[in-house]
Amino acid sequence: MAKQDVKEKQDEIREMIELFCAKHLDAEYSQLSKRLLQKLARKRDVPFKRGKSEVWAAAIIYAIGSINFLSDKSFEPYLPLSDISKHFGVSNSTVSNKSREIRKMFRLDHFDQEFSTDEMRNSNPLNEMVMVDGFIVPISVLPDDLQEMVRKARAEGKDVEFTTK
Repeated sequence: MAKQDVKEKQDEIREMIELFCAKHLDAEYSQLSKRLLQKLARKRDVPFKRGKSEVWAAAIIYAIGSINFLSDKSFEPYLPLSDISKHFGVSNSTVSNKSREIRKMFRLDHFDQEFSTDEMRNSNPLNEMVMVDGFIVPISVLPDDLQEMVRKARAEGKDVEFTTK
């Protein structure tokens, strides 16, 4: 597939993602899904060169959704896989398998820094923990200056661990 054909297919998938997210989800899911599409497009062997655009659009959305608890009724927004598959006219198993392939390819998991929603990143229980001498402890047990150091480092995308020896 020529570069121009890849670009056209990427544009087609992006449009499907935008329309779906505008109708069923929100701007944040749209942004995260399009970022994942861009990451797929940068692979040496672009995965979406093969297969239906509808499958790829659904799988990308579901990959983002699965690490952000989209199919869990206790979270907002809530949208089961069957609704995503139905919208795109593809099977649940195909979308699930392709989504799993994407998550494995980029090592995506819950609380992923790049692809989690703001709500998920902020509700990560490890945000208030830090390693001290190999043990996970609450940040609140540290002196105030060290607490500030941890929060500042994390705001810059870094992390800190302490040793007392």
